[in-house]
Amino acid sequence: MHLADLLVAIAVFGVVSAGMFTVLQESLRVYMIGASRAESQQSGRIAVERLAGEIRIAGLGPPPAAFSAIAVAEPTRIVLHHDLDGDGVIAGSGETITWRLTGATLRRDAGGGAQPVIDGVRSFALDYLDASDRAVVTADEARTVVITLVTEAAWDLADRAVVTTYSTRVRLRNR
Repeated sequence: MHLADLLVAIAVFGVVSAGMFTVLQESLRVYMIGASRAESQQSGRIAVERLAGEIRIAGLGPPPAAFSAIAVAEPTRIVLHHDLDGDGVIAGSGETITWRLTGATLRRDAGGGAQPVIDGVRSFALDYLDASDRAVVTADEARTVVITLVTEAAWDLADRAVVTTYSTRVRLRNR
């Protein structure tokens, strides 16, 4: 083998290696986008399902309830009451639950501090409707809550232009 053959072989190896590196790098980027999208979709579904379930049973307790099912009804924060021990008083652990958006993180606080439920939230909106599907003036009038959650990829390498929107209407069963 001559020096010229060796140089040609090294050049061909370099071109093939550069091509393989480019393909692997692009494959990693595509994988990260897909994994991030899947994670944001799964987390979004779980968050909406959990919040909807808690709104649905808000006001749970022995009749007649002497407390508000929804204590605070704000566009990005909701405070729910459940009388879990049946004593008619909202004082026990887990009887007051707060959901709120802090930055890009949706948090839930059931008495032990605000725990993150989902990161990568682009927007979170709560609309409160009365029995006639009109916007409410006070939290006590709310009978239906419309939840809208928009998530985006939380990973830095993922494409943040890809968003997933979840929206659902939840009727309070105990009011």
